Amino acid sequence: MGASATTTPELYAMNGGDGRFSYAKNSFLQGHSVNASKEKIGEAIAEKLDLKILLSTSKTIRIVDVGCSVGPNTFLAIQNIIESIERKYQAQYLNINQKPEFQVFFNDLTSNDFNTLFSSLPPNRQYFAAGVPGSFHGRLFPEGSIHFFYSSIALHILSKAPEELLDKNSPSWNKGRIHYINAPDEVVNAYATQYAKGIEIFLDARAKEMVSGGMTVMSFPANPTGIPYSQTFTGAMFELLESSLLDLVKEGKISEAQVDSFNLPMYVPSLEEMMELVQKNGCFDIEKMELTSPGVHASMTNTSSMGKAIVMHVRAGMERMLIQHFGSQIIDELFNRYAKKFEEFPHHVLPSKKVQLFVVLKRK
Repeated sequence: MGASATTTPELYAMNGGDGRFSYAKNSFLQGHSVNASKEKIGEAIAEKLDLKILLSTSKTIRIVDVGCSVGPNTFLAIQNIIESIERKYQAQYLNINQKPEFQVFFNDLTSNDFNTLFSSLPPNRQYFAAGVPGSFHGRLFPEGSIHFFYSSIALHILSKAPEELLDKNSPSWNKGRIHYINAPDEVVNAYATQYAKGIEIFLDARAKEMVSGGMTVMSFPANPTGIPYSQTFTGAMFELLESSLLDLVKEGKISEAQVDSFNLPMYVPSLEEMMELVQKNGCFDIEKMELTSPGVHASMTNTSSMGKAIVMHVRAGMERMLIQHFGSQIIDELFNRYAKKFEEFPHHVLPSKKVQLFVVLKRK
């Protein structure tokens, strides 16, 4: 199968359905992030969200999960947000006979499996649900219409990989790599610049869509300052994927040119980078911005079970992108090799450092 040099953003969507390699069955890492953030989100709502202001112009609270994918994590997160708002409502005054209604918008790319998402909506949900297809790198809602934005493990995804990575005449040509792990500074800078452009667009759009006093809560992978990216959990995952692809090149199963023309559209920022971008935007007060640990479930504390689960997680998230570029015939072998890499290098598996950024912003 032929390979294209660019990857269509619509192929960034996770695997749909509920089969063996579906996101719905292999999103445990995101689930840990949701659980790890639950208490922090509740605290942010209790301490910083002023419902008197928000409800002065509307009796409906509008909530958005940006980059929701298929679930079930999105439903857990939304339920937590609503319960936290209801507790704040009762604590703040407020007329118990006139509780606000909730409208929840589930947003992701148009290629997201919204059918599976909506077929698995909680039957006893206490909100009105709607889907909003489209990239979060741009406007999604009318001006001043949203009270609460939420995003989990999505904002490290770029709208596209930097174009200069494909230019053989550029110092940013990313030959022999699929990401910026162990890459020259020019490659890293190209990724950082592309990320900054995307976040500027994201923040501008959310600022227009939010009401004054509204809240944005985001959680996504981060790179602690001073730690090489290859030594972080995310960097190690991508480094082993790259190594697996290069093995296939050595055996002639894919071409060197295919690897040279494939770059993962993801960037993991530092806290300082994100802080600077939010401050540059100027529309939000930073209520909280801190590095946290995503947490690991007790069943995943041995490297064997964790490694297998990570391989399935990566396959659910990247299979469509990899098939589009390298062809479907190598996918099973690629992920078999990927699994063996985790067995060979078990220290890559368990995230031990604070490698997740938790951010709470309030619209001025």
